[in-house]
Amino acid sequence: MPFRLLCREYGAGFCVSEMISCHGLCYRQQKTIDMLLSTPAERPVAFQLFGADPDRMAEAAAIISTFGPDMIDINMGCPVKKVTKRGAGAALMASPELAEKIILRVVANTSLPVTVKIRAGIKASEVNGTEFARMAQGSGASAVIVHGRTWAQGFSGQADRTIIAAIKQALTIPVIGNGDIQTYQEAMEMLEETGCDGVMIGRAALGNPWVFSAAGRPGDLGAIVDGALRHLNLVEQFLGANRPISVIRNHIGKYFKNLPGSSDIRRAVYNCPALTDLKNLLLAFRDINEEIGTTAITGGAA
Repeated sequence: MPFRLLCREYGAGFCVSEMISCHGLCYRQQKTIDMLLSTPAERPVAFQLFGADPDRMAEAAAIISTFGPDMIDINMGCPVKKVTKRGAGAALMASPELAEKIILRVVANTSLPVTVKIRAGIKASEVNGTEFARMAQGSGASAVIVHGRTWAQGFSGQADRTIIAAIKQALTIPVIGNGDIQTYQEAMEMLEETGCDGVMIGRAALGNPWVFSAAGRPGDLGAIVDGALRHLNLVEQFLGANRPISVIRNHIGKYFKNLPGSSDIRRAVYNCPALTDLKNLLLAFRDINEEIGTTAITGGAA
C-alpha cells in the first residue's frame, strides 16, 4: 500500500495490489489478509486475485468485497512458474473453459466491477488473446488488461502492441494495454497506436514512481533521495518500523539503479539492518549531497 500511495501521488490514475492467493484468503491466513490493507487516500484501488479453483475464487472475491476496494482484478497473465504450475495465472490462457467458470463465479459473488489481466496468448503459434478477451467480456468482465507477450515469452522479447489493438477493436468494454512501458511518453504512444483506454505500468515503476508523470524521473539526485524517503515514510506510517527489512531494502535500492557511481549507496542500502537505519542513511546522504552541491553519486560503478 505505501508504494501504491506513492504512485498515486506521482500521477497514477489507479493502482492494483500485488497478487493475492484465493486459498490464503479462504483459509484466513493473516499474512494474506494483511495484503488487503488500504486507505481512502489511494482510492480507486483494485485488489488482484489469483487461483484456479472457481469455488475458492468465488469465496475469495466475497471476502475481498467486504474490505471495500473499488475493483477486483483476476490475474490470468502471470507467467511465473510457481503460479502457473498450479494452473493459475497465464496457465488459464490454455484452459479457457476453466477461466470462464472462474470469471462467472467471481462476478456472481461480488457487486464490484471485475477486471481480467491476460496475455497475448499461450505461445507464438497460439495467440488466443482476442478469443480469450471476448470470453472474458461475455462472462461479465468490466475491463480487460492485455500484456502484449505470450505466456511462453515470460518477460523476454518485446510486447506486441498489435494484439492489444486487435483486442480493443474486438471488445466493447475498456481495454488497458500493458508491456514495455518505460516512460510517460511511451504510455501516450501506446494509447495512440492501439486505441486502448488506458495503460498499465508494472516493473518500470519500481524505484521510479515518477514514470506516471510527464516530467519523468528527476535529474537531480536530491529529488530522487526525497522520493525514496517519502516511500520510507509511508512504509513507517502504514506498516510500522518493524516491517521485514529485506523487501524494503530491495525497493529502495532500485531508486539508485543505473545512476553513475550508484553501487556504493546501493551497497550501503542493502547492508542496513532496520528501517530506521535505512532512513538515517538516506537522510545523511541527502545532507552530504546538499553540502557539496552535486547531482551525481561519486565513486563506484553503477
